[in-house]
Amino acid sequence: MLDKTYNPAEIEEKHYRAWDESGAFACGTRPEADTYTIVIPPPNVTGSLHMGHALNNTLQDIMVRFHRMKGDDVLWQPGTDHAGIATQMVVERQMEKEGLTRHDLGRDRFIERIWKWRGESGGTIIGQLRRLGASCDWSRERFTMDEGLSRAVRKVFVELYKQGLIYRDKRLVNWDPLLHTAISDLEVEQREVQGHMWYFKYPIQDEPGRFITVGTTRPETMLGDTAVAVHPDDERYADLVGKMAVLPIVDRPIPIVADEYSDPEKGTGAVKITPAHDFNDFEVGNRHDLERINVLDRDARMNENTPDHYRGLDRYEARDVVVKEMEGLGLLERVEDNAMMVPYGDRSGVVIEPWLTDQWFVDAATLAKPAIEAVEQGRTRFVPRQWEKTYYEWMRNIQPWCVSRQIWWGHQIPAWFGPDDTFFVEETEEEALAAAEAHYGKAVELRREADVLDTWFSSALWPFSTLGWPDATPEVARYYPTDLLVTGFDIIFFWVARMMMMGLHFMDEVPFHTVYIHALVRDEKGQKMSKSKGNVMDPLDLIDKFGADALRFTLTAFAAQGRDVKMSESRVEGYRNFCTKLWNAARFCEMNECAPDPTFDPAACTRTLNKWIVGKAAETAAAVEKALQDYRFNEAAGALYQFTWGTFCDWHLEFAKPVFGGDDAAAKAETRAATAWVLDQVLHLLHPIMPFLTEELWEHMGSGRNSPLILSAWPDLPATLVDAGAEAEMDWVVRLIGQVRAVRSEMNVPAGAKIPLLLKGASADTAARLERHRDLVERLARLESTGLVDGDLPAGAVQAVLDEATVVLPIAEVIDIGAEKARLEKEVARLDGEVAKHDKKLANANFTDRAPPEVVETERERRAEAAQARDKLAEALARLAAI
Repeated sequence: MLDKTYNPAEIEEKHYRAWDESGAFACGTRPEADTYTIVIPPPNVTGSLHMGHALNNTLQDIMVRFHRMKGDDVLWQPGTDHAGIATQMVVERQMEKEGLTRHDLGRDRFIERIWKWRGESGGTIIGQLRRLGASCDWSRERFTMDEGLSRAVRKVFVELYKQGLIYRDKRLVNWDPLLHTAISDLEVEQREVQGHMWYFKYPIQDEPGRFITVGTTRPETMLGDTAVAVHPDDERYADLVGKMAVLPIVDRPIPIVADEYSDPEKGTGAVKITPAHDFNDFEVGNRHDLERINVLDRDARMNENTPDHYRGLDRYEARDVVVKEMEGLGLLERVEDNAMMVPYGDRSGVVIEPWLTDQWFVDAATLAKPAIEAVEQGRTRFVPRQWEKTYYEWMRNIQPWCVSRQIWWGHQIPAWFGPDDTFFVEETEEEALAAAEAHYGKAVELRREADVLDTWFSSALWPFSTLGWPDATPEVARYYPTDLLVTGFDIIFFWVARMMMMGLHFMDEVPFHTVYIHALVRDEKGQKMSKSKGNVMDPLDLIDKFGADALRFTLTAFAAQGRDVKMSESRVEGYRNFCTKLWNAARFCEMNECAPDPTFDPAACTRTLNKWIVGKAAETAAAVEKALQDYRFNEAAGALYQFTWGTFCDWHLEFAKPVFGGDDAAAKAETRAATAWVLDQVLHLLHPIMPFLTEELWEHMGSGRNSPLILSAWPDLPATLVDAGAEAEMDWVVRLIGQVRAVRSEMNVPAGAKIPLLLKGASADTAARLERHRDLVERLARLESTGLVDGDLPAGAVQAVLDEATVVLPIAEVIDIGAEKARLEKEVARLDGEVAKHDKKLANANFTDRAPPEVVETERERRAEAAQARDKLAEALARLAAI
């Protein structure tokens, strides 16, 4: 007998270990089957499970378990990312406590130390994914720095270089002056700060007393100005275009150019152009062939290209000196307060500098063209479809991809420099030495490029490098391209697009057929989770408290396409109650001897009740399968919840109680078998979302099962199992009882009070249904009696319509009608006021335009909830008024 209480902690580890040890997660066990492949977005080796991981991996696991049960040869490819900067920082912080820096160890010993750390602490998130229930093929786990993937990285880099698609150039990058490396846009955090706009007057050359005024938020960079730009249609400056301004402090003549980058409506309409320190200015400089003057060093201090008294100053110290000097020259026109976005390194916490430096770049524009075409042609589709627009916008405006990083942990770029800095790009040092000897005509010493590759470079190869490429492995042939990628919208460009580019270039095929973009997990108010707000929810804490299945079902139930998931502990607790409901239902079935019968034929049921529940199970199976195939995870969860809690537990089991306690042996046997069969279907359908509980019940409820539930076949229930007559009859019973219960609740009828029910205008079929199910209706609706009426209705009765009949419930003797009217009027008025308050807020442009979209959406949802509650009570009030 099942325990009285469901305790997830007792069963989760047991079943996961059994699945893993039995090879249930392994691919390749069904060589004749269709394949279904997902590659996991590799979490950082430094990471711990957060709510975004929990949502992402729950959705992947649902699809993997669903297709495994459908009979496919499933590969869910796991692994972790070496996370260059993040991992290096973790280890360097450890060393700081020992008074060491990486330079004290040297590169080789430092990298050895990172590998040691990875062996000891780098598997944390994998263990956490297991606790969530992720059914990856762990025997195939990969790491972006393992030898196989490293070989793939070297091959790709060298081939792209030799095809002219990787090159070395001096361009602007996001430079972190604390970490001393270029970083990606994803590692840049934009923060709003209250700064200033300084307006400086630049003298016009050879026109004493005439100036052009420019605004800047960064006075220190003016020392690197090489032009002033104005809009070509701005008549104020038309006569100045082509003339020279004199850059104060350094007395350098700089041209005044016409460029549409300048906005005549912003500031003075004239902007200073510093190509070496601003991404937009860099493009203006390219268009006008301007000099690039770098005035900062790697520490963001003023360098040798600035006047002597500036050299060595920190950028902010230099700012103060520039402003003071310009004021002293009489060239500071005014200063204004200015709210602006400033880029910070998300790991270092310092302001990022656009810095001109030698880096390695990928010609992303060339690689992007086939990747754009593949989505246009439908070879890869985005779900929801709206994200295709985002993909196109990024890809059609793509810039060269800086792939070099000035750190030690990562894939060292396979390039070697000769004595004159000529470089040789080869997969091995031996090949580079041979190439250098051919170039110089003699053997020479080479110096290895110290930079490593951007972490996203190796991640871009993930769908095929994890399968063994560049070797022609059986796995590459069988499992590439993959079927589905599940990821967040924030890395569509950084990861999805780059996998598309690399997959098409090296494999001649898209890496995945479908990209499902899930939304963010926010708190219950719709706010983004952050440590500073104190609203972060730890999925492991929720698993400890409520079980993995409750967390998984919560995430799934709220994973509507295009809508953020609003999480709260109370919601997880609610779905823990759902787990308990299923557990108790199984226990009830066991107590009433509802055991699986291998000879049971659901199509052969004779009793209306059993025909009805079998048909409902078939309808639910079809709805859940379609929802999963369409990636409408919330609809799958909703259908399962409604059928399991509502139709099966609340209705069928209640309807079956008199049968189980009755004397009709044939009816009892069929109902027991049908109930056990339906419970089995519930376990199958719920398994992808709630694997632990369903596996436990599957194991307990049926002795001698041929396989664990994880490997059992997905239900294939024909539509012919739906008996229209049985469905119409039992659904009518459910609606009648539900309507009576609703009236009792709305009118505050005491729970112990039994009232009569009369049907007016009932057809012969309806009258016959009432007669057949009279006992059920009276017991479950707590009625004194049921009957038919044709003439005058009794006084003090409320009425409701059910199909062709009117339901009449005399309640005047059990409630104070006047008091109930007053109560309902007061509650309707209160809700009217609440709706009006929400309407006023939503009509306020200051709120709708300035508040975060998720906050506005929450306000709309609360307004809708209040309006729905008001309308329902207004209907009840109208019924009372009609008495």
